[in-house]
Amino acid sequence: MAPAQSTGTTRQMSMVQALNTGLRRSLESDPKVLIMGEDIGKLGGVFRVTDGLQKDFGEDRVVDTPLAESGIVGTAIGLALAGYRPVVEIQFDGFVFPAFDQIVTQLAKMHARSLGYVRLPIVIRIPFGGGIGAVEHHSESPEAYFAHTAGLRVVSCSNPVDAYWMIQQAIASDDPVIFLEPKRRYWTKAEVDTAATPGPLYDSRVVRSGDACTLVAYGPMVATCLEAAAAAAEEGRELEVIDLRSVSPLGFDAIEESVKRTGHLVVVHEAPSFLGIGAEVAATVTERCFYHLQAPVLRVGGYHTPYPPSRVEEEYLPDLDRVLDAVDRSLAW
Repeated sequence: MAPAQSTGTTRQMSMVQALNTGLRRSLESDPKVLIMGEDIGKLGGVFRVTDGLQKDFGEDRVVDTPLAESGIVGTAIGLALAGYRPVVEIQFDGFVFPAFDQIVTQLAKMHARSLGYVRLPIVIRIPFGGGIGAVEHHSESPEAYFAHTAGLRVVSCSNPVDAYWMIQQAIASDDPVIFLEPKRRYWTKAEVDTAATPGPLYDSRVVRSGDACTLVAYGPMVATCLEAAAAAAEEGRELEVIDLRSVSPLGFDAIEESVKRTGHLVVVHEAPSFLGIGAEVAATVTERCFYHLQAPVLRVGGYHTPYPPSRVEEEYLPDLDRVLDAVDRSLAW
């Protein structure tokens, strides 16, 4: 979980504070970076991720926009063509779909259409996933839609350290990046070394070592898998947990190396299992590690149904028990 090299300048931050600090650092280091979105200026965002940035950098660089997601992304594309590095905030995951056309038919394709001449360094930040008791359209997991679209990068942080570094790396990238923020982990705290050298943006990472079974997750489910691994350890089973961090491209090297040791793999995510990221991981691992697998790759995810009302969302979301049940089934094969 720690960056590749530490220089010892650390302070405790929540994920919200880490993202805010990362955005601030990007604004300071590049005058072409600007932030756009609904209520991100004077309010500081509904989750306060952009708190104080408009006050310090002005209304021309931290821009409150109308409630019009397609217009926000379309404007960001125009600004990127003019040399800027826009960072767009979609207020909630379920409201990205009015901008879906702009993202998949314009933003994702312009680099290829121009034979590489045009680059669109745009970051689209999306608070995603459930677990906060929100109403309809506020708890979606749209990552598979975007990962299926060539030309987009899709990443998700699971802790404040990655949040701080990954948002800066995404903004510095010349590719369009969908940056997924697990909203129910916004208040998770950790020591963040702001002077360290981060690892690559698109690499997966082993966050807990083990030899009995491999758990692969990203975003909000990494913490759930770590809880499951801690519970399994009390029964003498050491589970290895891998944080994908990037779902497009997928960093398979760490997964392949782990599965060849454990022989068992369970993929966990909040989004429905049907045609989700877990299906791609399962297929690729089967291709690469078939003779090392001691059981089929199992998936734990949301059900193939619209996200439920908040009063029953705990029945929908994968939890420690569902993860451990899948581990038991894999090890009993």
